[in-house]
Amino acid sequence: MKKYKKEFMFILGIFLAVIIWNIEITSLSGNAQKMLALSLMTVMFWASKVAHPGYTSGLFLSLLLIFKIAEPAEVFSLWSSSLIYIIIGAYLIASAVQSSGLGERIAYNFILKFVNSYKSIIYSIFFLTLFLSLLIPHPWPRSFLIMSVMVVVIESAGLSKKDAGSVGLAVFAFSVPISMIFLTGDSTINILAVEMSGRYLNWIEWLYHMGVPAALASILTLFLFLKLFKPEKKIDIDQRIIKEKLNDLGPLSLKEKRMIFWITTAVLLWTTDFIHGIELGWVTLLVAVLMGMPLIGNVLKAEDWRNVPIGILFFLTAAVSIGRIGSSTGMNAWIASIILPAEMPANIIVFALMTGLISILLHMLLGSVIAVMGIAIPSFILFAEGYGINPLVPALMSYSAIALHYVFPFHHLNILVGLGDSHGGYDDKTVIKFGLPLTIVIIIVVVFEAIWWQITGLL
Repeated sequence: MKKYKKEFMFILGIFLAVIIWNIEITSLSGNAQKMLALSLMTVMFWASKVAHPGYTSGLFLSLLLIFKIAEPAEVFSLWSSSLIYIIIGAYLIASAVQSSGLGERIAYNFILKFVNSYKSIIYSIFFLTLFLSLLIPHPWPRSFLIMSVMVVVIESAGLSKKDAGSVGLAVFAFSVPISMIFLTGDSTINILAVEMSGRYLNWIEWLYHMGVPAALASILTLFLFLKLFKPEKKIDIDQRIIKEKLNDLGPLSLKEKRMIFWITTAVLLWTTDFIHGIELGWVTLLVAVLMGMPLIGNVLKAEDWRNVPIGILFFLTAAVSIGRIGSSTGMNAWIASIILPAEMPANIIVFALMTGLISILLHMLLGSVIAVMGIAIPSFILFAEGYGINPLVPALMSYSAIALHYVFPFHHLNILVGLGDSHGGYDDKTVIKFGLPLTIVIIIVVVFEAIWWQITGLL
């Protein structure tokens, strides 16, 4: 059965779609029912990984057009917004930082100055992730860069396999909450959450409203990690190996100097978007393409375009389409009436708890962060709409719960990409050990948001 799991789930998904498409649901209009059938099939395909998400997303988008459920402009509306271009630019910038050696140089210098024990290794991972989240606007290349440095630390300290796995998990687990602090910390789901709300937040506004809750989530994640994962023995780090690696990089290259200039330019433009008024997507794309120009750039090469994942872009297009077309057809209103109570709780803390728990439950069942965001966020926005609540509140609450949550590695791609001996060195059991108590952290953060946003004026 396990051998043919993909084939079985593929047939089951089609069968489910055909049934929903044809049964009589009086409270759903024709297009809403068709949208529901195709959306559930697609989410099932995503969750069970029947194929690369780019293929299943392409199937979903094609069927929307073939069956005339929506117009092409609505189906591919994401491509006319700046969101898609901040992601493209972010992947190009991340590729340049990694290939230039600048990120590696920063990491080795940091390790030499601050790392001399197990706890200092964990703290260094935390602060390197925080610092590099300003320079590399995507968590995966950041994590792999830090992990490549940690492999040297693990070897120089002679860590056991268990302790090495703990260090690896710290690299990928810390990327989850820290990526939420800055709007460009995860240029995919952070921007997507704002996009789904139908509102706009600039870089500073995101930091003001989301930075403190995300920082709280990051600190609580750090403390929980140190509580759960103790070293098997005292660690002594041989810094000579790390110095050798740093010396191998040689003096600061011309490419690295150019990277410093362009990254500084990007960060300045990101953080001052409230002054110049240019959306982050256009700024990020502009910086990326200038890095590939002669004379002023020569940092990015033609082959770096291969690092832009077209499949992931289709995945995002499909996720956004589920939310937008689900709203225009009436599917979201029907889902909200099914999964949410008839009236909004009078107490905002109760609303936060409800939003957090339902989002976690949906993510537990479906497994995909973006897929669940596509279903949950529009439903919560619609639910809170009649009560005069800013759409950013339910959108960011639901996003926080989903983006922070995982129990199994497949629940979060940031964790999944580091799974196994050849990557982060940790296994499923280690992830579960951390993921289960992490749920308490998520509830604390979502409740804190309800309090914090009353101070910031979002509520």
